Amino acid sequence: MYTLNCKGKLLALDKPWVMGIINTTPDSFYADSRKQDVENIVAQAKKMLDDGATVLDIGGQSTRPGAMMIGSEEESNRVVPAIKAICQAFPHVPVSVDTFSAQVAQVAVEAGAAIVNDISGGFMDANMLATVAALRVPYICMHMKGTPTNMQQHAVYEDVTKEVLDYFIERIDTCRKAGIHDVIIDPGFGFSKTIDHNFTLLKNLSLFKLLGKPILLGISRKATIYKTLGITAAEALNGTTVLNTIGLLNGADIIRVHDVKEAVEATKLIHQTKTKN
Repeated sequence: MYTLNCKGKLLALDKPWVMGIINTTPDSFYADSRKQDVENIVAQAKKMLDDGATVLDIGGQSTRPGAMMIGSEEESNRVVPAIKAICQAFPHVPVSVDTFSAQVAQVAVEAGAAIVNDISGGFMDANMLATVAALRVPYICMHMKGTPTNMQQHAVYEDVTKEVLDYFIERIDTCRKAGIHDVIIDPGFGFSKTIDHNFTLLKNLSLFKLLGKPILLGISRKATIYKTLGITAAEALNGTTVLNTIGLLNGADIIRVHDVKEAVEATKLIHQTKTKN
């Protein structure tokens, strides 16, 4: 069992968490995740929490392949009001900010966020690790090569599982030296990976338990699902549940999803199965 210190509140990962995705962007790949009005954001947060979400992840910069990069100021203007409103409405709920900008991480945590979720593992902003260490919040460290704009050009590996494992061995040590106490690892499904790479990582996910850190699985409605099935992202809920189930059986501790109710049902059924003799 892992524990995370979220701004002085010790939270136990004694069973899998479901992280609900709320995007304050106009261009995230799944349209139904986009919520730009604060009232709608709070309503979506309430629905996710009612459905059983443990944590909410708020993002203001789309990271889909080829996404347009915005500046830290605009990103902050998108996420800070959302985080403040959610934390005011639901003060006991941990909120994560999805950003690779140290400046955005700083203002987001000041606004109430208790976790920083960085797709770049600290490589897109040299100040990120020191900032997270000073903020004393858990850090979600994802694997990606390149940037969202060019990452698919870097989807080349001799052994994707070994290379991602080696990346985390180095990153975890670097985070520790920077002063970050709680690190969560995310293999980065869909980020600088082909569909075959994603299925290989999912199949081998249990190997990442060797790192001794909680594992986050973020595969909700992604192209790996809808391109494999020949459908759209809007039709990919069933496929998402199937792959989340495989991930949970292979050791995922947190699943990051657009559809909380279905994910919570999967975690409950798997938890019940695992606790029986």
